[in-house]
Amino acid sequence: MNSDAVLEVTDLHVSFPGEKGRRLEAVRGLSYQVRRGETLAIVGESGSGKSVSSMAAIGLLPTDAKVTGSVRFRGRELLGLNDKEMSRIRGAGISMVFQDPLSALTPVYRVGEAIAAAIRVHQEVSSDAAMRRAVELLELVGIPDPVRRAQAFPHEFSGGMRQRVMIAMAIANDPDVIIADEPTTALDVTVQAQILEVLATAKKATGAAIVLITHDLGVVAGFADRAAVMYAGRPVETATVEELFAEPRMPYTAGLLGSLPRLDAGRGARLRAIPGAPPSLLELAAGCPFAARCEFVVDVCRTVEPELVEVAAGRQAACHRSGEGLDLMAGTESTPDQSSDIGSDIRSDVGSDIGEPEPVEQAQPTPEASTETPSPVLTVRDLIKHHPLTKGSIIRRRIGTVRAVDGVSLDIPAGTTLALVGESGSGKTTTVMEILRLRTPQAGSISVLGQDLDALNRGRGVRRRAKGVRAGIAAVFQDPLASLDPRLPVGDLLAEPLRTHGHGQTAPRVRELLRMVGLEPSHANRFPREFSGGQRQRVAIARALALEPRLVVLDEPVSALDVSVRAGILNLLADLQRELGLAYLFVSHDLAVVRHVADRVAVLNLGRVVEYGDADAVFEDPRHPYTRALLSAVPVPDPVVERRRERIVLPGDPPSPVVLDSDADALRGCRFRGRCPLYAALESAQARTRCEAEDPAPEPVDGDPGRTAACHHLGAWAPALIPHSTVA
Repeated sequence: MNSDAVLEVTDLHVSFPGEKGRRLEAVRGLSYQVRRGETLAIVGESGSGKSVSSMAAIGLLPTDAKVTGSVRFRGRELLGLNDKEMSRIRGAGISMVFQDPLSALTPVYRVGEAIAAAIRVHQEVSSDAAMRRAVELLELVGIPDPVRRAQAFPHEFSGGMRQRVMIAMAIANDPDVIIADEPTTALDVTVQAQILEVLATAKKATGAAIVLITHDLGVVAGFADRAAVMYAGRPVETATVEELFAEPRMPYTAGLLGSLPRLDAGRGARLRAIPGAPPSLLELAAGCPFAARCEFVVDVCRTVEPELVEVAAGRQAACHRSGEGLDLMAGTESTPDQSSDIGSDIRSDVGSDIGEPEPVEQAQPTPEASTETPSPVLTVRDLIKHHPLTKGSIIRRRIGTVRAVDGVSLDIPAGTTLALVGESGSGKTTTVMEILRLRTPQAGSISVLGQDLDALNRGRGVRRRAKGVRAGIAAVFQDPLASLDPRLPVGDLLAEPLRTHGHGQTAPRVRELLRMVGLEPSHANRFPREFSGGQRQRVAIARALALEPRLVVLDEPVSALDVSVRAGILNLLADLQRELGLAYLFVSHDLAVVRHVADRVAVLNLGRVVEYGDADAVFEDPRHPYTRALLSAVPVPDPVVERRRERIVLPGDPPSPVVLDSDADALRGCRFRGRCPLYAALESAQARTRCEAEDPAPEPVDGDPGRTAACHHLGAWAPALIPHSTVA
């Protein structure tokens, strides 16, 4: 063992019982070592073996798992130790931060008691001393009012606060190694920035080594020292983060990097989607597991699996062609202004068993663009949606209001994309649902495809008129498996809206829809469970396009997909918009994806639009402090760029849209001022008083027609926060 390493994993293999007596090889020969104060990132797609390897290292796998190889902690072999011996190491020498803190924390223990219990398991201290230490740890990880919050239960904390509690528990006994398994997944970008800062603080306070398991290469670029890329249960490349991002030696690594939308790149750059899908670990064929998806494949790749060998000082790669000097980052995809046959080069995640689709008739060239602004397919003015907040089980009384949407206005011209962005609870989904319901809004107005919803719902024939508008608007949601009826084959799923709206022959249209989204028409008889996640989302998109809508609402359409699959779906959506002239309302918390797809952006905070305008202008010159903070928190997958960016970390979690009737001052002044770094930095009492007394209305931004921002001090802060770099 290297004398500096505190944790060394050598030739780790993990398998589980599979079907017909076969075993599923989840991890196949993983080796790494990590030193005190160092951060090692383990990255890869879902199913690559990242989390299984970490659970094997600390002995948390089920009893039917077979683990071989070596895991040495400070020179001591851990494999083979019984649970009692491992319990002395877990939490004291090696601790873990899990992905879902609500599941990891015991719901009947107050958070202070849970941390104190973790301390007393490994240290002989009194309960009072352990509780005092728990409060100190809560303060260290940024929990406000730690003495009081230590008495709260896990369900009384937000997701970000619960993750802070998990980190506090992980560092309670000054461990030598902290394993963080997707610690920022499903968190808002601002909360993610807070958690990474807390992890950095914990690392500095304890000197611990960190093994970071993540799929977010932007986080890796800014936080890790070295990285190991895993594919099909094996490491395929290891290097320092700077070397890995600058010059990947394995085509899979290059594919992951090329498939990432970047905040510092312009709109429309075509992503480099990785074709196909990861192989089944139950039926691995001979040769390189990545061969079926690799554009650099040669004959030897199909017969001999490459070993992980040293290709440079401190670098390893598992590729037969790693020494040939291939330019792995030179993409072969078409540029956005080149014509593209839908279904030919966008089949990023279709399995290798799906054949080439039938030829699709090439779209005719569009006439020269008109100088006139396209007519809006959606217009929203001063939309309000409030929910009463009540209390009592028998006699219910109103105690407040949930101001979910509080005056939203927006427009979407035909053929363009408007993105709604903001933290959880900002009103994005409520705005979308108010549009999709096609009901008269509580206040304000909504016009869809030229039909005002208030007029649409008056008089006779409401159902008939609404049906006509319904055909012109469609939606694609986050989870395609939940959106598609599991009892129906794909052909019936696509034919259902056609039959509902009175179309006769559905079979030709079903075949056309499948080809349109890059799927094979012969698979119309398959059920949703027989498709991969990316393929299911393609089916959901095909269903949305069945009635030739003019407006498609996309609610987090790629957030549940692997990064390589996500690239294919984004390319597909861009192709469909260009070919069919669709308008998109795109809802997402991933601002890098929004930067890639959006023409215009509406930034929401507590149910209000705080900044609105052209996407390039908003991303390159953000005017509202909230927009600046959101953008600064988005990681850029480039170590050079990421580590020199200015970071704005908003204090606390996103505030609640609940306004109690007893709190008369809740709506006074700017609602963002409690977290606003600009407000905190104001030296003028008059300026601070204005923020406290006046609610800012959207104001035009000088020299930028159509752009607004709701802030009293638009020119008070230099806006250039995102440095630009050459995008590979």
